[in-house]
Amino acid sequence: MSPEHVVRLLPWAGPENKPCYVITDGHGGRVSRLADQIESIQLGMGAELLGHAEVLLGEPGGDAGELRFLSARLTEALRDVLRVAESRGARLTGAV
Repeated sequence: MSPEHVVRLLPWAGPENKPCYVITDGHGGRVSRLADQIESIQLGMGAELLGHAEVLLGEPGGDAGELRFLSARLTEALRDVLRVAESRGARLTGAV
């Protein structure tokens, strides 16, 4: 791969939950811009969920169903945030 090409891990999974990548010229094409927007949404949703968790955990006697639902959403958000971190870290170091 030539030095002007960048491999980017995208913030969504493909079939069978396999990672998706795009090879770009490093100048932010359409797919890269879409990935940036989705990463921003994912990070915002994670922050919002964290706020909900703090409120719910601060209430004595939280409902088990609510806690299970929150745990599932937090798991999804953490998976998304880790993928964003992996993608951004790889682009900082030039690794794939």
